[in-house]
Amino acid sequence: MDIKRTFDLLPRYKARFRPKDDVLAGKVDGKWVKYSIDDYIEAANNISYALLKSGIGKGDTIATITTNRPEWNFLDMGIAQIGAIHVPIYPTISESDYEYILKHSGVKMVFIEGKELLRKIENILPSITSIQEVYTFKKIDIVKPLEDFIKLGKENAVPAQLEEIKGAIKPEDTATLIYTSGTTGNSKGVTLSHNNFISQVKDLFHIFPVDDTCKCLSYLPVSHVYERTNLYVYQYLGVSIYYAQNMGTIADNLKEISPEMLTTVPRLLEKVYDKIVAKGMKLKGVKKSLFFWALNLGLKYEVDGKNGWFYEKELKLANKLIFSKWREALGNNMRVIVSGGAALQPRLARVFTAAQIPVLEGYGLTETSPVIAVNTMEPGGLQFGTVGKPLKNVTVKIADDSEILVKGPNVMQGYYKDPAMTKEAIDKDGWFHTGDQGRIEPEGHLKITGRKKAIFKTAMGKYISPEHIENKFVESPFIDTILVVGENQKFAAALIVPDFLFLKSWCAKKGIKYTSNSEMINNPEVVKRFRQEVAEYNKNFGSYEQIKKYKLLDKEWTIETRELTANLKLRRKYIYEKYAAEIEGLFR
Repeated sequence: MDIKRTFDLLPRYKARFRPKDDVLAGKVDGKWVKYSIDDYIEAANNISYALLKSGIGKGDTIATITTNRPEWNFLDMGIAQIGAIHVPIYPTISESDYEYILKHSGVKMVFIEGKELLRKIENILPSITSIQEVYTFKKIDIVKPLEDFIKLGKENAVPAQLEEIKGAIKPEDTATLIYTSGTTGNSKGVTLSHNNFISQVKDLFHIFPVDDTCKCLSYLPVSHVYERTNLYVYQYLGVSIYYAQNMGTIADNLKEISPEMLTTVPRLLEKVYDKIVAKGMKLKGVKKSLFFWALNLGLKYEVDGKNGWFYEKELKLANKLIFSKWREALGNNMRVIVSGGAALQPRLARVFTAAQIPVLEGYGLTETSPVIAVNTMEPGGLQFGTVGKPLKNVTVKIADDSEILVKGPNVMQGYYKDPAMTKEAIDKDGWFHTGDQGRIEPEGHLKITGRKKAIFKTAMGKYISPEHIENKFVESPFIDTILVVGENQKFAAALIVPDFLFLKSWCAKKGIKYTSNSEMINNPEVVKRFRQEVAEYNKNFGSYEQIKKYKLLDKEWTIETRELTANLKLRRKYIYEKYAAEIEGLFR
């Protein structure tokens, strides 16, 4: 059964795969609530009927604001089936961002998780005249629940009319409007068609080593294109989708459901790795020696047995004695982890792959639906330190200034209501300008070398790629996050957020009483240790790139405090403004 629109995935799923009760699953009150394909189709159809009854038609925009849950999928398909446009919005943005997105997209209906999120937008709702109705996923007193909306659809079912409408929806019709996370200013509304998504599904499904007997754990926000496209691929393959409750329950959820696949961002893998190393540090004697022997072995891993037979023999033993516990912590069935959204440290890909948990790094943007290139487990498909080979139907060209240009069926239709910005991003020959810089390696893999806009010039005339330096420094277990600055200054400097969990364990080991974050970053022993750490990592760079001055900060950077975007990238412009005094102090 050929698929051309996102909602074509549903009848294909029903026709192709064995019946099961966990096509989608989410936790409610501590229990997994599961849905079969019939449940899914019925809910999506009822939502389509209810939308039609409410006067919603082709081209109208409908917003969802929620954490991950099966009901999001019901709405996604229900909206798509009538040719309306889904505007998924991340649940932790600011009130002003909500106001901008809801007004700019002209949404007619909003489906929101519950009371807490409703509170975030209730003050701005009266000013958004396009909104006709607000529903919540969770039952609360103030507004109607999604349950009532589904009931409305059930009572006003028009199956023949719906089939006629679905038949008229073209692959090139807009399916969604996704607002970028705004690392440099106001969010831009990226318009993506059904064909944008389906081209990705057809280019990606073969690299996922899973089938309809498998489960995945989904924790990345479904409001972002990365996880959304993955969800479509999972449905194409018949994989059961289990939604993690939140970031804090991922470890428990992995053990509960033993999934075969996980998509992630590097930050989570870094945290997992740091916790593993911290546990290894607590071991004694032979156990500790064995742990770090295995770890160091893993960090040297090369694909296709390039390290020789003796290394492979040692690795086999390390897998039996040490790495088996890593696999156990991930549920013991993990076949692959796909990482995207930001640069992955090559050492993480090496060590997890050595531990028989292959990590495949990919690359893309919201504007490219998102995947441009990805490593695979196919022969010659994996090269550490790269983001893999471009997808089959995607063409990549490197411009004279090293910018990565892309052409293909995955490239967006444009920025919503912004033809000038669209023209700036997609040139007259149809090449999308990514803003990232890179090169194609001899074997055909794409390597990212920096972000065009992030690169700055020092007063000494030297160009510095801050991300290149940042990605190396966060390899330190002492450093959680770092921002490199120095435009028009004599040297490069940095704001450093310590990994406070690791710092606590280090202090305990050294017999240093841990009081508070603010006191500890001024503790002479801690100050000395960070000086050593910075000096050590500076050795990886030329003298003009080295961090000459830095400031330790006493608070973590998070999505909620706005230093990080929803997909955990640094919100540079915001950090520059928030920490203007601290940055200025570095160069005084």
